[in-house]
Amino acid sequence: MDTQRKLVFLVKITLLLSVFIAFSCTIDTAGIDSYYITGSKQDREKLVELFRLLSMEESGDEGEFAVTREIATTFARLGDYERLINFLSAKTINNPADPYNSYYFLMIAYANIQQGSEPIANLYFDLIIKNYPDLIINDESIHLVCLRHLVKQNNSPQRQVWYYKELISKFPEQTDLGTAYFMLGQACERVGDWNGAISAYTSYLPYQTVIPGFPTSFQYAKHQVDFSKTQKDWTFESLNDLRRTVENALDTGNAYALMRCQTRVNFFARSWEQIETEDIGLRRFNLVSFMSGNNIRYAPNLDSSSNSNEAFLRTTGWSLTLPTWYLYFRKINFPQDIEIHGRWEWAGIYYGEKF
Repeated sequence: MDTQRKLVFLVKITLLLSVFIAFSCTIDTAGIDSYYITGSKQDREKLVELFRLLSMEESGDEGEFAVTREIATTFARLGDYERLINFLSAKTINNPADPYNSYYFLMIAYANIQQGSEPIANLYFDLIIKNYPDLIINDESIHLVCLRHLVKQNNSPQRQVWYYKELISKFPEQTDLGTAYFMLGQACERVGDWNGAISAYTSYLPYQTVIPGFPTSFQYAKHQVDFSKTQKDWTFESLNDLRRTVENALDTGNAYALMRCQTRVNFFARSWEQIETEDIGLRRFNLVSFMSGNNIRYAPNLDSSSNSNEAFLRTTGWSLTLPTWYLYFRKINFPQDIEIHGRWEWAGIYYGEKF
């Protein structure tokens, strides 16, 4: 039995046990279930009165909801989440058509969070948005509350895709759309929906939102979108092929042959100190003028910091002020196109000596 099915099974067992507990407890002479009368003397008196009021209310109406909510809130204030879960679970099972069941399940979910059962809580959040109508409580949508929690806590990329699409389509005005589109793109990548990822990144770009934990999110999304639109005729089968072509262009002083090796997507030229958002593109100056009359030399070996995914070639002789450039090569990460994924490109230049 997989993890998801185990959790669903556990929820069902919890609900059944809650009903069993509710019906197996001693009923006092006033017809109130003594199991739910707990806490201090004042709390017990309050609960007795609340349960008396509850017995007088019509099932499913606003009065019953108000009393039920107060009882559950009392259990939450006492930290008695077990009773809260049992009380509301029994209520939802006994009244499956109650229009307020989505709110009761929401309180059960939060009670599970307080007990450290996040996976169980996530199942309830998911249950609410997929099986129960939305409710506006305290001017806030229950479905929106559930979705905001799920996109942060659920690690399943398939579910993340659905959750973010729901947020974007149903709650655009209450959602940070820049973040939602970018995270949708990330989730689409993880499930292999490359067209969906590019579409999401394209929608994200106008917002230029910086994503927490992903400071280069805009550059990443722009690169993915731009890369998807190009012919990619500058790529090389291997690092050796790329390096050999670049070195031959330097040996012959052929600036045009060298420029044909550049990536057509977001080629950068910056110092080691600059961050990615401060790129100075090569299109701002003429590469030909740097090679004309200069004897450009390159190291016999790649820099020691090179690895299986990126490489640095030290070159010198470019100018009096900035004689040393490190040519930056990298393996292409573009699973959308299996013919391009894993090939190599000359992606940029770092000015000056490495630290």
